[in-house]
Amino acid sequence: MKRLLLAALIATPSLHAARPNILLIVTDDQRPDTIGRSDIVQTPNLDRLMARGTTFTRAIAAYPICHVSRAEILTGCPAFHALSHYPGAAINPELTTWANAFHSAGYQTWFTGKWHNDGQPRTRGYDETRGLFTAGGAPPMKKGEKLLDPKGREITGYVGWTFKTNEGKVELDKGVGLTPNISERFADAAIDFIDRKHEQPFFLHLCFTAPHDPRLMPAGYENRYDLAKTALPKNFAPQHPFDHGNLNGRDELLLPKPLDPAQVREELATYHAIISHMDAQVGRIFAALDAAQLTDNTLIIFTSDQGLALGSHGLLGKQNEYDHTEGVPLVMAGPGVPVHQTRNTQCYLRDLFPTACELAGIGIPRSVEGTSLVSVFTDPHHPVHPFLVGYFTDTQRMIRTGQWKLIEYPQIKRKQLFDLVLDPDELNDRSTDPALQPRMDELSHLLHKWLREHDDPLERK
Repeated sequence: MKRLLLAALIATPSLHAARPNILLIVTDDQRPDTIGRSDIVQTPNLDRLMARGTTFTRAIAAYPICHVSRAEILTGCPAFHALSHYPGAAINPELTTWANAFHSAGYQTWFTGKWHNDGQPRTRGYDETRGLFTAGGAPPMKKGEKLLDPKGREITGYVGWTFKTNEGKVELDKGVGLTPNISERFADAAIDFIDRKHEQPFFLHLCFTAPHDPRLMPAGYENRYDLAKTALPKNFAPQHPFDHGNLNGRDELLLPKPLDPAQVREELATYHAIISHMDAQVGRIFAALDAAQLTDNTLIIFTSDQGLALGSHGLLGKQNEYDHTEGVPLVMAGPGVPVHQTRNTQCYLRDLFPTACELAGIGIPRSVEGTSLVSVFTDPHHPVHPFLVGYFTDTQRMIRTGQWKLIEYPQIKRKQLFDLVLDPDELNDRSTDPALQPRMDELSHLLHKWLREHDDPLERK
């Protein structure tokens, strides 16, 4: 009986179905508390995806910044190996990428949206692009010229980025930089791919820019979120208590410090509106899959490259190791994935590549270091990682177990310790508690052992 119940929970394709299609959707700077939380932000299409799939509540981006996190996704390796020179931008050319592996297995491989790594998608295993959004191509700005948002603040994100055709031609008619309704263009491109005649299974990799700054209100969403009802994060603070290694980074300068609660609420309301607008585009993509009768045999993976502080702990950006930032939303649905399930399994974004391989019946490339998550679909308690490790430049290192998180700041010789069971918002630093010194020592030993084994340059100094 137990096996019959388990079989009923797992979505499987019809017996005559070929290998599943793969739709990988990656957003940009989306906090983990922004799906399945209608009290915070409305995401009806993602909520429906959660209902027909499995949601992972403890997934993390090991390196919380865009190009490095995406390199881990593409290669299935930690940043120390995914990049040629940590923390540089270039992907290690000796590694097999996700698209390379699926192309070799007979998949049509497509890319649309933001590309924030070196080279181009077509040099990384993708057969074709549509709606490709990359740096460069904009007309030169006049000396001293600044771009301003509707509130008169300088725009510093995605300046000069443009759309390009599959052949690399700049498409200035689609706008320069982020535009309020840019998510629609990405969805249009994805739907164009889906609407084609499919003689091979496809791997479609879609990267939204939402909800990254500049946060521009989408048309028709101006009154979606009432400022008076927009709550600050529980761990909101006017400023961070010490220099964590990025206090002068671009993200942290978007609002004046100390943070004004009214300004943060306004930023959050726009952030939530952008997510809701993006969710509507995801709904259009799901409708296209339905219309093409592809839904039942398409594995959908939805996630983000990292979260964001946006007022939490007195920070605005993503360059930190708190759970609101290293944590990411993660949902999978489709063939082989249990329906309406939740997993508290600790996992990395780099685990998605081998997971997709196993679900598609493709051999996991030898260069991949991530771990497939398929085992936890049948056994929710199956151990995948005994702990997780995070890192940012040479300023932050982190280890997280089921209960404890230790963050080390090697440049300033400072540590933080949080009990995530009793203190999920990481408000009470326990690092000065003498009774917990053995716990800190144990975590630090595990952390540095892992870092040495994975070639962290700091461990060689």
